[in-house]
Amino acid sequence: MRRFAAPLAAVLFTLCGPMMHGATDPALDKALRQMDAASVKFKSAEADLKWEFFERVVHDTTVQTGSIYFLRGKGGMEMGAVITAPSLKYLRFANGKGSLYDAVSKKLTPFDAGKDRARVESFLTLGFGGSGKDLERAWTVTLQGNETVDNTPTVKLNLVPKDDATAQTFTHVVVWIDPVRAISLKQQFFTPENDTRTTYYTHIRYNTPVDTKKFAGPKH
Repeated sequence: MRRFAAPLAAVLFTLCGPMMHGATDPALDKALRQMDAASVKFKSAEADLKWEFFERVVHDTTVQTGSIYFLRGKGGMEMGAVITAPSLKYLRFANGKGSLYDAVSKKLTPFDAGKDRARVESFLTLGFGGSGKDLERAWTVTLQGNETVDNTPTVKLNLVPKDDATAQTFTHVVVWIDPVRAISLKQQFFTPENDTRTTYYTHIRYNTPVDTKKFAGPKH
């Protein structure tokens, strides 16, 4: 559960070479403004998912795979995921509340964002539907260049949290974003303990109907 909880926080709330600062970098400003325009058009995204968790102390990497969706509705951003390997788990967040259901132990762990709802949803939109302005409000953003990920041109951004509470969890986050769709193809979270949480999104279905029932899991 501990290994899952850390990346769960990353989803709910997601080394550095030479950096160029947004205030003076036209390329970064262009990417952020593209994200502003794309954010307005974003309705949903569904993707295959791989989480890699590297724990520095034990030099151990754990991998989880499954699928995930992000859906923008009247109540804000909704997210659901089903982890199929190494064991079956269901994760959901909507309307400020979330839950994790372990199908093996049949244990349900609820989560209420409460006063942190805005911060949690800012993590949800970090790579899916978030605008450039959203990034600039919550993070100090620097550009690390352009890279092709899964045959898709992306901008590689380094994000340093402006919020002290977030900084206690993650020192910084690197994201590979397709600014044309405001979609992240890869995210890497760095903790103060020098652990890393890397997320890969593949086979992304953009603005297509999402069958949320397959992410719901059994009734409990």
